[in-house]
Amino acid sequence: MSEPEHVLVIGAGLGGLRTVQGLRRSGFTGRISLVGAEEPPAYDRPPLSKQYLAGEWDRERIGLVADDEFDGLGVRTHFGRSAVALRPGGDTHEVELDDGSTLHADAIVLAVGVAPRRLSGQPDSAHLLRTVEDSTALRGTFDGASSLLVVGAGFIGAEVASTAVARGLRVTVLEADAVPMARVLGSRVGALAGRLISDGGADLRCGVSVSALTGSGATLSDGSTVDADAILVGVGARLDLDWLTTTGLDLAGGIPCDERGRVEGLAGVWAVGDAAAWTDPRYGDRPRHEHWTSATDQAAAVAADIAGAQPPPESVPYFWSDQFGLKIQLIGRPELADGLLALHGEGFDDGGDTGGEIKGTTIGYLRGDELVAVVGFGAARRIARYRKPLADRADRDTVLEFRDSLT
Repeated sequence: MSEPEHVLVIGAGLGGLRTVQGLRRSGFTGRISLVGAEEPPAYDRPPLSKQYLAGEWDRERIGLVADDEFDGLGVRTHFGRSAVALRPGGDTHEVELDDGSTLHADAIVLAVGVAPRRLSGQPDSAHLLRTVEDSTALRGTFDGASSLLVVGAGFIGAEVASTAVARGLRVTVLEADAVPMARVLGSRVGALAGRLISDGGADLRCGVSVSALTGSGATLSDGSTVDADAILVGVGARLDLDWLTTTGLDLAGGIPCDERGRVEGLAGVWAVGDAAAWTDPRYGDRPRHEHWTSATDQAAAVAADIAGAQPPPESVPYFWSDQFGLKIQLIGRPELADGLLALHGEGFDDGGDTGGEIKGTTIGYLRGDELVAVVGFGAARRIARYRKPLADRADRDTVLEFRDSLT
């Protein structure tokens, strides 16, 4: 593929920004345009549930780019604008924006994110958390509140609960599943995450759903009620790809891509970030990773592919969450696992016990005999050491031998 003349990046978040930077770093000298729905320049999202929400960091500190960096990169920006249609062409593609204007480019990068899910009948006073404006509004609510109801004990809900407890609020966390984070960690490790929430000072209630939500609390499926001064709904995210339906792509599982991020069925189009479903060459499926590091890694790979540069080394999926004084770190793909292996610490054993000290606990995920993921609770140095066994697809015996060499 010859180098394109004009690269149009849709989405000015982390994935879009890193793509633009990566293009210039890879030697691309053509035109670059960047479209972003939000007016401010790109900012870091992880602090929105932690340091920024707590008031410890200001807006400037979470920024990902200096005001003049786009000029230095030679990028034409279209902030405050959303893409509403993509019309593929032969040599060039056309993108229509929400103000009726159109942009044309011979290479498109879809760096679009996802949208937070809402509950049926959710009142306007209930908060969501996706943007810096969302976090600013929730932080302002905290100033006059003494209690918080969090609906959903996923990573966002748990992080907000942790921040609110640290600020002295009385926090109730509701989770419809039997344990928190079961879809990511699995039920047995999710029980350990639940202990972290409860031991951290929040009132965690699992196996209950919301029957009705009002501005002052909720009625639950078991008939009980919860009153709160503030409410956060954190029940996951949804794809927001209706504007791409005219392309003919099957978007049910995200934007379908090959292992280099090229959108299958649309020549000259790539995708990165939360909505991109990249082919995993190891297992042949197309997972989506809504993680900070995945957006960064994918952007580097796409930038190199467009510019014809040397691709970066294959990366292992990585995710982290800071909550209740511990950092949870996850590498690999736990959703592939059918078994667990206790590695370090006292919080978990192979019999399923989760009664020991949580800090330092490290658990392996096995697919048959193959290591496919490792999670650690306050075990950063341990987790870093397991990247190589994961990359090597180590078997159980090799993992145990490696584990024993670390103790």
